[in-house]
This record gives sequence, structure tokens and C-alpha cells, in this order.
Amino acid sequence: MEQLHINTSSKQYSVWIGDDIRYKVSEYIPTPLQQKVSSVLIITDDQVAPLYLQDVKNGLSNRFEVFEYIVPAGEQSKSFQQYYDIQTYALEQGLDRHSLVIALGGGVIGDLAGFVAATYMRGVPFIQVPTTLLAHDSSVGGKVGINHPLGKNMIGAFHQPEAVVYDPTVFKSLPLHEWRSGFAEAIKHSLIWDAQLYSWLQDHIDDFSNIKGELAEQLLLRSIAVKAAVVSEDEKENGIRAILNFGHTLGHAIEKELGYGKMTHGEAVAVGMIFAMRLSEQYYDISLPIDEVKAWLTKLGYETDIPVELDPNQLVHTMKKDKKAQKGVIRMVLMKELGRVEVVSVDEEPIKELLLKSIKGE
Repeated sequence: MEQLHINTSSKQYSVWIGDDIRYKVSEYIPTPLQQKVSSVLIITDDQVAPLYLQDVKNGLSNRFEVFEYIVPAGEQSKSFQQYYDIQTYALEQGLDRHSLVIALGGGVIGDLAGFVAATYMRGVPFIQVPTTLLAHDSSVGGKVGINHPLGKNMIGAFHQPEAVVYDPTVFKSLPLHEWRSGFAEAIKHSLIWDAQLYSWLQDHIDDFSNIKGELAEQLLLRSIAVKAAVVSEDEKENGIRAILNFGHTLGHAIEKELGYGKMTHGEAVAVGMIFAMRLSEQYYDISLPIDEVKAWLTKLGYETDIPVELDPNQLVHTMKKDKKAQKGVIRMVLMKELGRVEVVSVDEEPIKELLLKSIKGE
């Protein structure tokens, strides 16, 4: 069992990491909150529900009245309609300001359920119970929200959880593409902040089948620690927290232009990180270990090239709508050296030229 403390300006809470702790979620609800909880709403999806919903319910139902809401799995559920339908269900069931929301699932569920919690009756507490490796990034830090047809995560709030209860044994049910999606965010944390973590990941993980037990706990602990350090300095992304978007400016554009679900978030971010490193070499006139990172990603089954069917002009157009953009100027996280990045404004022409070269395989 591992415990990591998250300290932000608005809240302090713990991330609990340990095998089989999904069976006893009630033990990790902070004591002051336990005494106030009137009911619990578990929000999950139709892939996670058959696997883990009953496990979590069994650990809660002897203490609280428990409701459940199941949405279709996938990015399409981060929609206004699903958000509205859950709010309606909560009102119909009589949930009140002392109800607790539990997000049981991956990043989509965490974002959606967290936004429901942030806005239901102007805000109720929630707990993250992640079931994917990808959610190690999204479950910490309080960013919650839904998508809009014109952009990803454009509607949302900052709403910190009361706790994160992480059971790595659920990873055994992950398909390979979900392993890749989640591990890309761990790689990102090492590239932007912790060169020692980068070396540790390379030394210990050259295939996903051995990520279990102590290794899984250490992977989660060390990667989440990077997120925790950044968030503690800048909870609401007024400054340094924006570096967590390394690879995301292009990654989000790829997701949108391909159509959500065609490529997982982490796989798109992996492509975005390689592109950001290439652009960094041009911008700073430096040399970075791109070939080394690409070879490692390729060995783990990632595609590192921009899909050939995408249009550079349209990608740039979408990147200009990124949340970091200012008055239509693209702002990207670029790498100065391994473990050190910064957010800079970049002219669109060099981006467009490099996109074209990358798509052509040059």
C-alpha cells in the first residue's frame, strides 16, 4: 500500500495505491466527510460496470444508500447530453448537497463524473476510483469537464476530489491499446520533469505484461508524484501547470480530426510528443534524444508518425483553438532538454511545414 499526499491551494487529499482496495472504498473516504454523506452516486461505463461496479458497491452499501449511473464507454460520453442526463437522474433520485459522487472508470468517467460533482447543487464532493493506467494522470489535479464539437475539454471546471483510490489489479482487464494510452502519460511526466524517472521507466518497462504488484505501485507513485508537484505549484493552470500539456496541442488536434475513438488519447499524445521534440530542435537549435524515444515507443507498439490522411492546414486550424492559444496564436510546450520544458508562442508556418514533412515521412 502506498499513500501520496496532494497539496493544492484549495484542498489537501490523498492518493491511495494498493492491490484490491476497490473492495473497501468506504475506508478511504475522509472521516469528516463520512459523517456527512447522505447518499452515494457511482458513475461508470458499460465496460467497467460488469467488471468492478459490484465490488465497489459491496464496500459501500452497508454504510450508505448507493445509486449508480452507467454511460456508454468512450470519449463520446463526455458530452453535454450525458452530463445533463446524469444531473436529471441525480435530481430524480433526490440526491442532495451532502451526496458523494464516485467516478469509477478511466479518464472519460473521471472528467464527466467530476464535472457533474462540480456543478450539481453548485458542487458536491467526489472520489476518483480509476480503472485505467491513463487515469493516473487525469484523476489527480481537479481538472474536470466535457467536450464540445469544436474542441476537447472546452467546458469544465477545477474541482479537486476528496481522495483517489487506485487498485492496480484492475489493469489485468486492460486491452493493449489502453496500456499504451496510459503509459504515454507516464512517459510525458518523465520527459517534462524527471529525467531520472525517464531512465527508470526505460530500465524497468519494455513490455506491459510485467506491470503489476510492486512495479505497478511504483510506476503509479512516481508518475503521479510529478503531477502532484506541478499541481501544488499551480492548481488552476495560471503558469507552470501548462507544461503538463506536452504533446497535447497536436495530440488533441489529431484526436478531433481523426474522430474521437479512432486513436486513444495517449497514443495521440505520443505522436504529439515526438512532434514537439522535433519542433523544439528547430526552435532552440539543439539536439534531443528523439530517435531513442521513438525506438522505445515503437518497441512498446506505438505509432509515432502523424496519420497520413490528416491535412496539415486543418491540424493547424484546430491547434489554434487549443486552450493555451492566445488570440489565435499557437502556444506549445517545447523541450529545452530532457526533463525541462516551457510554454512558448510559435508561428504557424514552421508548425505547418514540419507537419507536412512529418506526414510525408521526411
